[in-house]
Amino acid sequence: MKSTVRRQRELAAGGTSDLLDLVQSGSAGQIVAALAELPEQRRREIGGELTTWFKQRQRSTWWTAGSGTALAVAVVGCLPTAAQAATILARNTVNPDGERAATLVSKVAEERGITWLGDLAHRLATKVNQQTWIERWRFLAALLRLTGTTPPTNDRFVELWLGSLELPDRRRAGQPATLTERLRDDPFLTAMLPRLFEVDGLGSRMTFDEVTTTWDERQRHVLPTALAHLATEATIDRKLLIDGSIGRLLRGDRAAALRAFTILLTELEPTTTEVATRATDYLRLLADAPAPAATMAQKALRDLPDLEIDAVLDTSRDVLLRPDKALVKAQLTWLDRLARHHRDRATQIAEVIAIAAEHPAVELRDRANTLATRHGHDPTVGDIGPANTRPRGDDLPPPAPPAPAPTPITDVDELAEEIAALLGTQSQGTPLDRILDGLVRLTTTDSTRVHAALTPVIERRHWSWGNEHRYDPLCLCEVVVDVLTTAGATDQQARRRSRWETLLAAVRRTDRTTPQPELVATNPRVPAPHRLMRARLLEIGAHLNEPGHPGLLATPTSANGLLDPLTLLERLAALGDRTPWHWDLTQALLRLPTDTDEAVASKAAALGTTAGERLATWLRAGGLPQPVMRATTLTRRPRKVGYDWEHDQLPPKRILVELRPPDGHDDRYGLLTADPAPLGGNEHLGWAHLWPSILPGHRGVVAAYTLPIVAATADTDQRDGTAVLPLLAESTGPGGMALDLALAYGLGARHGADRVATLDALLGLAAAGQFDATGTGEQLGRLIAGQLVKLTRALEPLRDAALAGAPLTVWRLTAAALPAVLATPTPPRGLPDLLSLAAETASTTGVRIEVPGLDAVAARGGTSRLVTEARRLRHALDTA
Repeated sequence: MKSTVRRQRELAAGGTSDLLDLVQSGSAGQIVAALAELPEQRRREIGGELTTWFKQRQRSTWWTAGSGTALAVAVVGCLPTAAQAATILARNTVNPDGERAATLVSKVAEERGITWLGDLAHRLATKVNQQTWIERWRFLAALLRLTGTTPPTNDRFVELWLGSLELPDRRRAGQPATLTERLRDDPFLTAMLPRLFEVDGLGSRMTFDEVTTTWDERQRHVLPTALAHLATEATIDRKLLIDGSIGRLLRGDRAAALRAFTILLTELEPTTTEVATRATDYLRLLADAPAPAATMAQKALRDLPDLEIDAVLDTSRDVLLRPDKALVKAQLTWLDRLARHHRDRATQIAEVIAIAAEHPAVELRDRANTLATRHGHDPTVGDIGPANTRPRGDDLPPPAPPAPAPTPITDVDELAEEIAALLGTQSQGTPLDRILDGLVRLTTTDSTRVHAALTPVIERRHWSWGNEHRYDPLCLCEVVVDVLTTAGATDQQARRRSRWETLLAAVRRTDRTTPQPELVATNPRVPAPHRLMRARLLEIGAHLNEPGHPGLLATPTSANGLLDPLTLLERLAALGDRTPWHWDLTQALLRLPTDTDEAVASKAAALGTTAGERLATWLRAGGLPQPVMRATTLTRRPRKVGYDWEHDQLPPKRILVELRPPDGHDDRYGLLTADPAPLGGNEHLGWAHLWPSILPGHRGVVAAYTLPIVAATADTDQRDGTAVLPLLAESTGPGGMALDLALAYGLGARHGADRVATLDALLGLAAAGQFDATGTGEQLGRLIAGQLVKLTRALEPLRDAALAGAPLTVWRLTAAALPAVLATPTPPRGLPDLLSLAAETASTTGVRIEVPGLDAVAARGGTSRLVTEARRLRHALDTA
């Protein structure tokens, strides 16, 4: 091992290899010693070599704690300016070791006598982004503290500062134990505090807990509590916290993000004077804020002695129409108290109370009618209203015909733009078929321009996109990028083609003596449509740059993935004697309508080619048949010994669908043979939205394959899984129990956006006369009774569907769901609301549907809400 003196001599004499080795090995302390007393000119020479060396490794190397610290020391010790140093250290791949790295960098800067370390700290701090690690932020924060530089207040820097409060660096010597103590000593607090109320979504990060000795003894929502405590001791401005919290609540955000500010206001306990000076804002919170904030505002306002009655009445007109039953009930109580204390205005107050007589909750309507009558107003009272003279159906607009597919890409610049849009997003939202068709078409006619246009897009702007989810068999990012790279490359084409052929052989099965499908299933979690999509990509990669190819046969003619048979015939004729690509033609056939077109079949046979005969045979046979479906219940695997985190993330049970081909059908591609996917896994789901376009005439088949994704939105609270349902609604073919189950799971999704997507699909299917309300209702009842879906989540989209013009559909669905739910030993939460919705839709439509088990509940004694709503539904059916 070389001594420091010897290393210093070698550096001074012109050798830099040892220094670069020290950077690579993470020997930051030895770099500090080696650079000591080195002449400035020699440092600059080393800096130039270091920059060149780094650029050669920037894409393939991650500079973690050790090597990142060593690199930072070398950069500050050798580069001439802050701008040049920032060029290297601003990269997200460079992650120095927090406080230790900042101390060593500060030491080498002081030894060198540079004056731009503060400038460097600010440059680096302003460039933090979503990929910045917390340890890298700690390095930047320590540099800012050591140099006395004012921290930036951009959104991401503030978010990382907040993350450092939640996850403090326990290695830092002398750091206070509690969050309150750390905040009191934090030099960034003054700059960061106002931004907590300004950055959208930041509130969801502010409700973390702080563990004291054990997890069971943790302190809940410790940050709002700490801020309130510091305001009490006047360390921070109390007025800033109150006004900031109210302002954030008024501007709005996600409910989870606003919770922290509601807690903070509660912890601050504003005085009567503080509330009175902000009465207008509190009234706005009562009317518009999420339920917890509105409830807090309601309690604060009710304690004000001199609040104007007119202001309360104006706000109450909005509050009484809110869906939050507890809030409306408390507002009715408040108005009742006002009417009793102000007899001269009782009638006016009663008129406002009567607004709640239109509330969806029956108990609130009854309460409002009682109070309004007591104080002098006589609203029209009717529990259900008169029966219709004739049944009423749905009133939905007719569905629009399928939109035509976008025009083909015929310009290289447009192709580059579409590819940039694809690679520039995390979700695969750009139509992939159109891009692939344009890629094949343009590499045939103008390969030189394609190479020139795609190289900067792929290599410089989005080089990492293809590696994002390499661990996931359901992610095609890497394959897509490889196809694009093949199109954009000018060298090693023979070698690339050989590689594609090898990959393609892995999914091709030519030996038909075995019962295995032609698409080899190497992973049970990868559905057959996905394997088909991968095979097409491999085939395109193998044949790219072939001269004379007019484009892909399988490019759809409709936006839902369907392909016009006559268009396919014309494409085959344009190929002439050329043999079409196997998987391209296979996909084209799967996209044809399932009805027989004898005229096109005859013309296809007349082509006299193998492909033409294949098309004719496919059309005359009616295409791919519909499968046989069977529901299957999967259970969670047994718990492993000890703590089993993965087990706890799995749902106890999930109902999925098994597919089997009809008798006598040779399921060559395995599309109609599928066992339910095993529970577990965290697949990348961005490509599943393409599955409906692979089998656009087999809605039920795709629903069965996507069912695990949709079910996860309800039983494991995943996001975005129901985005495929509106696409299925635009497809054709029977849905069967797979679609019924998917819609039932989607109605119980955890997140609102997923329930909205399910509602869109439901209304689209109902408008087209293709929605099986009874089948979906039976599946929903089964899921609720088995505690696989929460009834309270499903109520909102069902109520919205009735209001949107589908009361008969909702009534049939709820009537089918109720028997299983009524039979449960313990009524699930929300059952009275489901009975209320059933009564309203039954009365509105005038359609009589008997509900098994309803009479037994309605005949029970007492006046519980469950029994009351069952009697209301019984009355609605008797008068229908």
